Amino acid sequence: MTQVAMTVNGKSVSGEVEGRTLLSDYLREDLRLTGTHVGCDTSQCGACVVHVDGKAVKACTMFAAEAEGAQVTTIEGMGTADGGLTAVQQAFQDHHGLQCGFCTPGMVMTAAALLEETPKPTEAEIRDYLEGNICRCTGYHNIVKAIMAASGQDVSAVAAE
Repeated sequence: MTQVAMTVNGKSVSGEVEGRTLLSDYLREDLRLTGTHVGCDTSQCGACVVHVDGKAVKACTMFAAEAEGAQVTTIEGMGTADGGLTAVQQAFQDHHGLQCGFCTPGMVMTAAALLEETPKPTEAEIRDYLEGNICRCTGYHNIVKAIMAASGQDVSAVAAE
């Protein structure tokens, strides 16, 4: 067993994990933060994306012990200080960027990371950045519109797929 300590959504947490425990499993099972979804266990779907020290990471590709001392943000930690929705979350709601909701936490976390890196991405940049996230319901059109809207850009020109 390995002792781990990190900050998750602004709170210090620690615990004992097996060396093979994935960050996604630690978040879901030990910390009960079930918004981090596990869809494929092979890092293909992106449903488990969280931020580790400000970078988007697929939590199923990282051991919990690798997050020792890190700042981890999950979808549960994404709201505003007053408990409201962030611009990305609001845009997903306003532009119907979700259907079943399974991929939504990973999409929101990925979108937030993209907008940190590129505040005004083009449609092509958004589509390229989302390449590691799978949505089986929406066809991505409204997700792209939501990200464009969250960046303050006009969504009327987003091409239909």
